Parts: sequence; structure tokens; C-alpha cells
Amino acid sequence: MKLDKQNTIVVVVDIQERLFSVMSNKELLLDNNKKLLAGAQVLDLPVLASQQYTKGLGETLPELSGLIENFSPIEKTVFSCYDEPDFISALEENDCKNIVLAGIESHVCVLQTAIDLKDAGYNPIVIFDCVSSRKESDKALALERFRHEGIMVTGMESFLFELTRGAKEPGFKEISKIVK
Repeated sequence: MKLDKQNTIVVVVDIQERLFSVMSNKELLLDNNKKLLAGAQVLDLPVLASQQYTKGLGETLPELSGLIENFSPIEKTVFSCYDEPDFISALEENDCKNIVLAGIESHVCVLQTAIDLKDAGYNPIVIFDCVSSRKESDKALALERFRHEGIMVTGMESFLFELTRGAKEPGFKEISKIVK
């Protein structure tokens, strides 16, 4: 399956203050998500963000929320974003079939969201270097499960260049600078 800009949306799952502080490789996670969102801006991709129980876990990191146009997170208390009616409405409004997932924790909220999206007829794509868990072993288990469930897994740089399509295309130079 080749991805295209016209049918793709990025979803940032629960990268919130209190959750982020206990993630494995959190500096790399933040850096990669910043690059993903900067690339999404260049490629003019819509972006959604979820927040799990904001009162207890805090807001989306400002370094990320500042990169999301008209930032308005979808509040949830369920693990799967797809169990939240506001999330489903936002997907329907954007009318995209390819749902790019980044966020935490990879073995809970990201995993359940990806499986539910696939079951609902969407094409979830997990950006493996933009997801994390508290333990590396949980992330590894989640990646194995994604593959077992037939969910596409790719890297941030690969994803951005796939949508850019070539060195002569609009956005190539900006994407090249972002991923360096």
C-alpha cells in the first residue's frame, strides 16, 4: 500500500506531561514527534491529538501542541481513541482512510487504537520511532502485535519521504532539513 497526502491524517495519542516524563527514550521520542509534526505542516496534513484524562495526566507537551494548527485535543478516558465518539466524528470530518499513529503508550492506547481503526476499515500506520512505552520490552511487544494484526509499521523519515514522492516535488527541501 502506497501512502498519499490526500488521504492521510496524523494522530498524536496522549503525549502528555505526566505520561511523557516516565517514557523510555523520551528525548528521542519528543524529537521524532516534533519532526513528524513539522513534516505534517509542510505536507499540509491534518493532525488530531488525544489526551487521556487531562486532569490527572496533564496537557499535551507544548513543544508538540504548538506544532498542531488549531490545536484542540480530544479528551478521553478510554484507552482506544476509537472508543471516543468525538474522535470518530473528527475522523469522519477529515475523510481520510490512512491514519498515521504516534504517541504513548505503544502497548496500550496506541495498540488498541490501531486495532480498532483496522477493524473499522481504516488503514492505521504506526510510526515506530514516534511511539514509546515506559519499558522497551512493552514497545517491542506492541510492535510485534502490530505486525501480527496486519498493521503497517514504518519510520518517521520513511513516512515523510514517501508522501513527498521525489526530490523535485514541493516540500522535498523542507522535509530534508527537518529529518537531518
